[in-house]
Amino acid sequence: MRGVFAELAAQFPPPKTARADGLLCAGGDLRPERLLAAYSRGIFPWYEKGLPILWWAPDPRCVLPLESFRLPSRSARALRRRPFELTLDAAFGQVIRACAGPRAAGNGTWLTAEMIAAYERLHALGYAHSVEAWRDGSLAGGLYGVALGRAFFGESMFHRASEASRAALAGLVALLRLRGADLLDCQQQTPHIMRMGGVMLPRASFLERLARALAADGAGEPDGRQAETVPWAPWKTGYAYSAISGSWTARS
Repeated sequence: MRGVFAELAAQFPPPKTARADGLLCAGGDLRPERLLAAYSRGIFPWYEKGLPILWWAPDPRCVLPLESFRLPSRSARALRRRPFELTLDAAFGQVIRACAGPRAAGNGTWLTAEMIAAYERLHALGYAHSVEAWRDGSLAGGLYGVALGRAFFGESMFHRASEASRAALAGLVALLRLRGADLLDCQQQTPHIMRMGGVMLPRASFLERLARALAADGAGEPDGRQAETVPWAPWKTGYAYSAISGSWTARS
């Protein structure tokens, strides 16, 4: 790390100093360099409208090992009978806004307008990505997250049709395997993730795995201003998904 990026990363307290509930610190802003500096240290923002920006580093940490991911048998059968069309980064704005919408309990999520704008900036720079699940030309579900080095930080997912979010997650796992990723962070435990192979790692173990995933990045550095602040190159490659083979292929 160097320059502005290194300075921003150093401004965060050590993750091991977080409270028992995972809260590490408050304040700052959501500019791209600060967000990426936080993720590089295993820290993420999570707060509600009217509160300062809150930064978290929970212990333990939920991750989904790529080698042990599995769809529930019922979901796998349903997706074989009627697969979704999957795309990458075709509708990031729609996905993140759908993730911010009301849930079954009737409440919205933590995704404020400020957060949506921040992740859309990361998306424009090539660091935030979405996987979309389509059916009959309509967006049926999807997910988004942040890619840094060989780590992917899953942020949120949604569905409007049964199994759509699982299809998007299965697509993400296939893409991360293709790209040689080492870590899929899910941040917090949910029954949905645990049924598909999620595990809880002590924070120290998670940070060790994150360090390896960031050190393993061999993609080089981006051009221009980003090279002065972010040591990891953004994803720029496009991919097309085949429901027949269940795999992605790179495209120019």
